[in-house]
Amino acid sequence: MTECFGNVSNLSIQQGLYIRAFCSGLDQVLTPYRQALLQLERDILADSHLPVTHVQCALEEFQLLFPALLGIIDQLLQHRAHGCQILEILHKNASTGVPKVKAALNQILHVCHGVFYKQLSAWMLHGLLLDQHEEFFITKASKEPSKSQRSVEDDDLGIAGVTGRQLQQIMQLAEDDLVAHYEQFTLRAGMLLSYIPTRVANKILFVGESVCMFSSENKKGGVMYKRSVLKNKEDSFAKALQELSQEEEFSLMSFENVIDKIRVCVAETLWKLVVEESDLIGHLRIIKDFYLLGRGELFLAFIDQSQGLLNPPPTGTTEQDVNMAFQHAARSVLFENEEVMQRFKLTVENKSEKSQTKKTGLAETVQSAEPGWNVLGLEYSVEWPLHLLTTESCLEKYNQLFSFLLLVKRVELDLQHCWMLHMNHFKQQEMLENERQMWNLRMHMSFLVDNLQYYLQVDVIESQFSILLEKIHTTRDFEAIRLAHDQFITSLLSQSFLLMKGVSRCLHEILNGCHAFCVLVSHSHTGMDERQIAKLEEIAKNFQRQSKLLFSILSSVKSHQGSPHLAQLLLRMDYNKYFSMAGGQLGSCSPIEAPSATLPSSSRR
Repeated sequence: MTECFGNVSNLSIQQGLYIRAFCSGLDQVLTPYRQALLQLERDILADSHLPVTHVQCALEEFQLLFPALLGIIDQLLQHRAHGCQILEILHKNASTGVPKVKAALNQILHVCHGVFYKQLSAWMLHGLLLDQHEEFFITKASKEPSKSQRSVEDDDLGIAGVTGRQLQQIMQLAEDDLVAHYEQFTLRAGMLLSYIPTRVANKILFVGESVCMFSSENKKGGVMYKRSVLKNKEDSFAKALQELSQEEEFSLMSFENVIDKIRVCVAETLWKLVVEESDLIGHLRIIKDFYLLGRGELFLAFIDQSQGLLNPPPTGTTEQDVNMAFQHAARSVLFENEEVMQRFKLTVENKSEKSQTKKTGLAETVQSAEPGWNVLGLEYSVEWPLHLLTTESCLEKYNQLFSFLLLVKRVELDLQHCWMLHMNHFKQQEMLENERQMWNLRMHMSFLVDNLQYYLQVDVIESQFSILLEKIHTTRDFEAIRLAHDQFITSLLSQSFLLMKGVSRCLHEILNGCHAFCVLVSHSHTGMDERQIAKLEEIAKNFQRQSKLLFSILSSVKSHQGSPHLAQLLLRMDYNKYFSMAGGQLGSCSPIEAPSATLPSSSRR
């Protein structure tokens, strides 16, 4: 049986270290059987009259074992088991009430665990993923480009025939000297073991990633980080893992105890490195100042300087022009930290689509009519080792918040600009009734947007940021800080309603309506014609409808403990019950009438 199974290439099963360890363990289990056969041979040679019952009695103990072993082999072949999957099958079948079978399967499992512990030690103590046959439950994270990225890479940019892929490779050569790239790892779901909980697997992943990161940095000659993340305790930890591998049966309690000791050591080292030496709090304040618009004066100046660049659809030079405007805005508000500014870059996604003309076969570029503000993003180059906390996934979520907060800020400034136009107009002449209704609508819009802005910046961002800082000050565990940071981002997204599609859609409709109102008012200094008045009435009705919908949503869950932030926003908007008395509807007024044709032109202006 072992000879047949040992020739793995002849069977429908992948080669690997675990299947060879299984064969070795199976061979050990069958050693008593071979010894029993030799003893029988000696007995028969000594006494040729031995009855068959003697043979049956000598091999009795194997009658239950062989069917069990054959069942294991059948399962391995049927499921094409590979790597840690072999451990899983052995562990499940070892839970039996037959002592002989249980002992044999535990013995095979013990041999296979020898491979497991060697891979585990290499990963946790040296950051090495020794997994040639892809058998371990940890693997390198794959980074496959999206379809849009692949299409851009393959398209001809028209620059001396250089394609996007070639240009990217050229630029990558220059970036390699400036940016540190670190391998990322993840859990391989198909190889996870049921008797090792996911929380323990994540601890193993965290430790190995940290050790691997330090090893990579040390190889680059970084003098500042020339030290061991395990505090030179590798020998003691290796001894502990070796003792685990020698235990006859796997004990989760003992296993997790050793893993926790290694994790605590790594977490404390990373905490000291990230929080104290790399100034984590300063790093988080920078993110808050830029992604969460904490430096309000900076973005006030930027919005003012970029209106002409980002109001129309973006062009090929928009991104460069916007970054120049951003730098100029920083200088205008006396933001003199050039090092910080160099780490931020505004991006403008070019949504130009290329459609293939069927007849001519020529690529025809169709420019998107979407304004540049809608495709504006912010990139941040994270320093080592802060990238452990501020991952690419975190930056993408920060970008979602940045886009929404910037939209609220822009609409707030647009409404304030309309108020300035209104005051200049009011100083020149008496306000007409239809104008009074229009500016009443602007007042309601400003009331809602101002309260939304205050809620976002004070009740959400400042409040959650204080909670995050408190957690950082009260723990020395890096994993606890990373969890708190993830919770911070999730809370921001949730309390900003970006995770609630109904509320988010309603708020975007309101903000877009306010922006449309400001555009309409700014283009009608000399009065409105009938088409503009009809447009204004449409904006007013939509604002009334959406504000009533928002009030209904907030009111329906204001007493729900799971969404206290909804009640907080309602409190901001309805602190004096004006919203409630208006039926949850803002902007309600009688239809706006066109100015009388008999009015002199000066009055209309």
